[in-house]
Amino acid sequence: MGLAMLVALCAELALAQENALRVGVLETAPPIGYRDSSGKLTGFGTAIAKALCDEIQARCVFEPVLLEAALERLIGGEFDMVAIGLLNTPERAKKVIFTKPVYRSVTLWVARPGVRPGGDKVRVSTFSGSAHEKYVRSQNWLYITARDQDEMMGQLQAGVAQAAIVPLMTSFSLMRHPALKRNGLEATVMPLPELGSNACFALNPQRAQLKDSLDQALDKIKRNGVYDRINSEFLPFRVE
Repeated sequence: MGLAMLVALCAELALAQENALRVGVLETAPPIGYRDSSGKLTGFGTAIAKALCDEIQARCVFEPVLLEAALERLIGGEFDMVAIGLLNTPERAKKVIFTKPVYRSVTLWVARPGVRPGGDKVRVSTFSGSAHEKYVRSQNWLYITARDQDEMMGQLQAGVAQAAIVPLMTSFSLMRHPALKRNGLEATVMPLPELGSNACFALNPQRAQLKDSLDQALDKIKRNGVYDRINSEFLPFRVE
């Protein structure tokens, strides 16, 4: 390959990278986002985002992001979209653009029988940077944060936390953790309207023009069976 051709190829690749949509996804939160046995980023949220990118004929580059840093990095321009199923809260809606709901989320309380929310000396584990952390803090509960399910389960096993408050997607893998039943932990749905909301993908406000096309794409993959196929691949029951 000649030098001129090599330079042209590098310029073309750089332009393609520049024009690609940068999508933040989770890498340690199965089934919403994780790495498979080959190290590839995958999961329900990642697969839905890829289907949307295919539908709008956009090239997307997927990069891992921590939940606690996702919105800050999105607003700061590092991402065009984060595909991690964020609750569409009024506070967040002032900062970012949300797509149509990707799925409906609920909140679960994980603890031994008799351990109640807000109980005396009950320390709650919650994910750092989540809407659940904000809620727990607003209730003046004792709490500790975790970055992923393994850290959360470690806190429960060690007795550092007596309970955990988790979103729907996280509950799937947490419920399959071998230490859950061994430690006498059970999960119950918390009827909290502020934490039982629509989970959406978030867009950088500077890319607000993407919302209409992504919303239409989401409607289409829910009609044509792509959404259901991804649902069956990654989740134990149907969400919508």
